[in-house]
Amino acid sequence: MIQADSDSSRRVAYFYNRLIGKFHYGKEHPMKPKRIAMAHSLIVNFGLYRSLDVYLIREAQLEELKKFHDPEYITYLSQYMSDNKVNFVKEYCSTNNDGVIPENLLEEYRLITKWSQNKNTKNLNAEYKVGDSADNPTFSGLFSYCQFSAGASIDCAHTILTGQADIAINWSGGLHHAKKKEAAGFCYINDIVLCILELLRIYVRVLYVDIDCHHGDGVEEAFYLTNRVMTLSFHQYGDDFFPGTGQLNSVGLGVGRYYAVNVPLKPGISDGPYLDLFKKVTSRVMETFRPDCVVVQCGADSLSLDQLGALNLSIKGHGQCITYMKQFGVPLILLGGGGYTIQNVSRCWAYETGICLGQSIDEPIPTNDIYYKNYRGDFHLHFPIQENVENKNKAEDLNKIVSQVYDHLKNLENAPGIHFHDVPYSFYPNMDLENDEDNKINMDMKQEISLGELEQELGISDEANAISVNSGSRKLHSKEI
Repeated sequence: MIQADSDSSRRVAYFYNRLIGKFHYGKEHPMKPKRIAMAHSLIVNFGLYRSLDVYLIREAQLEELKKFHDPEYITYLSQYMSDNKVNFVKEYCSTNNDGVIPENLLEEYRLITKWSQNKNTKNLNAEYKVGDSADNPTFSGLFSYCQFSAGASIDCAHTILTGQADIAINWSGGLHHAKKKEAAGFCYINDIVLCILELLRIYVRVLYVDIDCHHGDGVEEAFYLTNRVMTLSFHQYGDDFFPGTGQLNSVGLGVGRYYAVNVPLKPGISDGPYLDLFKKVTSRVMETFRPDCVVVQCGADSLSLDQLGALNLSIKGHGQCITYMKQFGVPLILLGGGGYTIQNVSRCWAYETGICLGQSIDEPIPTNDIYYKNYRGDFHLHFPIQENVENKNKAEDLNKIVSQVYDHLKNLENAPGIHFHDVPYSFYPNMDLENDEDNKINMDMKQEISLGELEQELGISDEANAISVNSGSRKLHSKEI
């Protein structure tokens, strides 16, 4: 049954592109973009999309990615070719009997020849951590995958800034480990940092909340020296658990001192103590920092039964974190993240999409869902958490964490006054001034999309008239009123 709560009036922007689920890290790799397509399928089949403003994700441009990432790293990623592809094309061309390079491979052959002649390639692989370990493999379409993820997160910020949405969702985002010029933890481009930088153009203060099982180290590092962004991460810590950062005393430096908040947890924590801790910490953070916008990384590897994480949250417990942040009434952006038992990830993100809409879902997986067989064994949206799992977090230890966080926050002035002297450059045109040329471009980019095209893009079967769309990440569907 889907039940609507009393707060279902907020406009929710939802970003998706069917190509996202087609990328593949490799058969043995735990990161499966397919989980995003599975979540989307549930969102469609539960009928949630009817209440969403649905946008087709675009690819972020190179100049946008360079707003945070090192230009040489971005150039490297955009031109990168795996050894497999290099060898395939070279072998194909060398064994071609008539010696003619097919037209469709000609440009690739030129690029690969140039690439293979670059003596620094191996050194760059090691420097940028791309393809040099099982964690960060190369795969077909790697850079496009990064562009989609980043493009949607940047546009989430844009819909919030322009008042087109109160809540924005990009389940293909949340890649929180990527550094300025280095891949890490399955992440190559840090879409979260790019999203926050766009928000900082207008907003004075942005709060980042991370409920992934792993520490949000890439985001914390990016904003470690500023008091305009507070990073708050709840994560498993200790016993060499990746990435090994995020201890309680990691609080930021310089003017950013005490603007990094870390809540390190031991394995086995369940809904009750986790939510009690979450509410105590976030309520004090919201009271002290008073952000203009909150960005939440909703990594689902903190759920019970995850392949990599050892926390023990239920979908409803994980979702209550979103419910709690939503009740502050501050603009909210939800991004994906980790999650390696993919059928539980899709369940969780579909459920949390419903929460954003004020709709609580608690019913079986629709039998017409194309991924229905992936839920075999328990065809319900909610699954039982692990029984007899030891919660290694003692109550007194959790209380000490809260006390220490409170002590850190006492060092901050409430809603710090910040000089607005350093406004990050935006990819978007001036949002305050529109000239005739801007209007002409906007009009040229508007179009009508037929139901057939909509079905092709989103996999939706519905009787409707042509739907108006606009530029940027194309708007495919508007909330039904």
